[in-house]
Amino acid sequence: MIMTIIKVLVAEDHTIVRKGLCALLDAESDIEVVGEAENGREAIKMVEQLAPDVVIMDITMPELNGMDATRQLKKRFPDLKILILSMHTSEEYIFETLRAGASGYLVKKSATTDLIQAIHVAYKGDSYLSPDISNKVITYYVKQKEGGTVEPEGLDKLSDREREVLQLIAEGHANRDIAEQLFISPKTVEAHRANIQRKLKVSGTAELTKYAIIKGLVELGF
Repeated sequence: MIMTIIKVLVAEDHTIVRKGLCALLDAESDIEVVGEAENGREAIKMVEQLAPDVVIMDITMPELNGMDATRQLKKRFPDLKILILSMHTSEEYIFETLRAGASGYLVKKSATTDLIQAIHVAYKGDSYLSPDISNKVITYYVKQKEGGTVEPEGLDKLSDREREVLQLIAEGHANRDIAEQLFISPKTVEAHRANIQRKLKVSGTAELTKYAIIKGLVELGF
């Protein structure tokens, strides 16, 4: 019987963590790590080139975070399985990534014990949640069934491009740099900035940066 090999791409900006994950996966006979990415934008390019079956995606990465990279990848590659890795356990992170199309959500502290199982579950087309956050999902659906209002707001109001611009603003990039990275004009960047501020009801770079940090789009000390 021929063994099925699951091709995996690991997207994680911290080198030590990424190398540790790859070493863990390489020890499995039916899993092959086909590539490593340091940010969401690089992950998208590598998916195009390498056609992995499963992507392990960190949420907080520079240039393009894992949440937005997941959203973009699922639009282009609907059959791609993406597992989110995060240190966050709040409902907002969990449900936003699931709405983006992720096949699962793993908390980093338990990733070494859950990851292999999660990859096999996702590859088969099912969803996987770390045991320590599954209760949050159950609670969410119970509240929803009872008519409770638990839908998050804010980032959902932004387009994919606006979210990209927001992250780059928060990382300290000037309008001209953002324009060059996204292949748009500085005037278009300004228009996106104005729309973002209007939709989020914030003003100025400082408030935009604070918002992005709170929402996990960038880390302190980025």
